[in-house]
Amino acid sequence: MLRILINALRTGVVTTRYPAEPRVPPNRFRGAPILCPGSSLPPPAVCPTGALTEHFDAGRRHVALDLARCVFCGRCAEDPWAGAITMGRDFELAARTRADLRIEVVADDPAVPAAGPAPDPEAEAARASSEIHRVLGRSLHLRHLDAGSCNACDWELAALLNPVYDVRRLGIDFVASPRHADGVVVTGPVTRNLESAVRRTVEAIPDPRIVIAVGACAASGGIVGQGYASAGGVDQVLPVDVYIPGCPPRPEAILFGIMVALGRLDARRPPRDGRAPEKHRH
Repeated sequence: MLRILINALRTGVVTTRYPAEPRVPPNRFRGAPILCPGSSLPPPAVCPTGALTEHFDAGRRHVALDLARCVFCGRCAEDPWAGAITMGRDFELAARTRADLRIEVVADDPAVPAAGPAPDPEAEAARASSEIHRVLGRSLHLRHLDAGSCNACDWELAALLNPVYDVRRLGIDFVASPRHADGVVVTGPVTRNLESAVRRTVEAIPDPRIVIAVGACAASGGIVGQGYASAGGVDQVLPVDVYIPGCPPRPEAILFGIMVALGRLDARRPPRDGRAPEKHRH
């Protein structure tokens, strides 16, 4: 017993101060890909999940990256396209709409960036966030719902409860019953067998409730996609308040998304030129 106490004193406090202080991921960490406008960007066929798409307009090639489908494998950043796409280190990627997870650039003209989708005022999202913040304050209880994941995202969620991340210090906790929850965190694509269970679970949560899609599969269907055995992403079954891309997203990325859902941090909106977005903190 004395040895345990001595080791604890020597170790000290290991809990991160994120999000109060910025978190720098390891050097080899793969964050959001960065597209270089005007470069010879790779064809969509190089992406195993279909996150890269292209279309031609007025003789220009427009290349788009859907972060909701991206699994950050890095194939698009390998030779012979190294330099045209580089793997960044940004993990704070949670967004309130799928459109905000789409990055589009013009591949053959660096002087004329693609306009991208029209700006969305997100009035309804802001209203919902304001109402959730008013009702829940600085506390949030979540029900984790595995809709058919490979368990990678589930392990990252479980890490939020360890001494390093200690999500309870922020007033956030996971509960066993949806009737005790303020929202649901969904991992994995929604399998057809669990589609009804997903709806019934969310219906059991009192209003106002939030739905958070964690990982590429929950955000878009990921490598599973949509078919006879899978309904695809969570938004094919439920209205989603926050998307957290990644395969799997690191614990800080999930924590960032939860804080966005709670209205305590601003969602990220990738710029239209494909470069890394600016940070927004309260």
